[in-house]
Amino acid sequence: MSPETITTLQASIRNVPDFPKPGISFKDITPLLADGAVFSLSIDAIVETMAGHQVDKVVAIDARGFIFAGAVADRLKAGFVPVRKKGKLPWQTIGTAYSLEYGENVIEMHRDAIAPGERVWLVDDVLATGGTSAAAAKLIGELGGVLAGMTFVVELSFLNGRAALPAGVPVYGVLVY
Repeated sequence: MSPETITTLQASIRNVPDFPKPGISFKDITPLLADGAVFSLSIDAIVETMAGHQVDKVVAIDARGFIFAGAVADRLKAGFVPVRKKGKLPWQTIGTAYSLEYGENVIEMHRDAIAPGERVWLVDDVLATGGTSAAAAKLIGELGGVLAGMTFVVELSFLNGRAALPAGVPVYGVLVY
């Protein structure tokens, strides 16, 4: 990505102090989404991280990841696979639990979403602590998919989320804070 691209994308991220609680500086992507040219640029940047990789399916985590991953899948002519919170998918699922700051959550995907050997790329809006993305990676592996890489629009590097992700899998943050 060019320095101009990074500068343009960074300028479209709004910092919201003390949200959702005091001391947190929330990275709001909605201004990026609201500008068609900048949104398109963000999709270009994500696709650029996949250069040289075969991608059969793009997996995204509920819900903001869907926005980016659907557009990426379209650009790549790849399938799109949603990972959702427990009970939100209408057919047979596999699921896994992961830890939150206070408690646990469960995500699921359809049992037939990924065929064994398919090359899968996970796309999400933010990499924070990495728990949800690690859980999604686990589901991809359980279905026999090959996790080719992961790209996040925003990476909060100070939270060290990469440490929770599978070793040896390429991980990209388009905007790293």
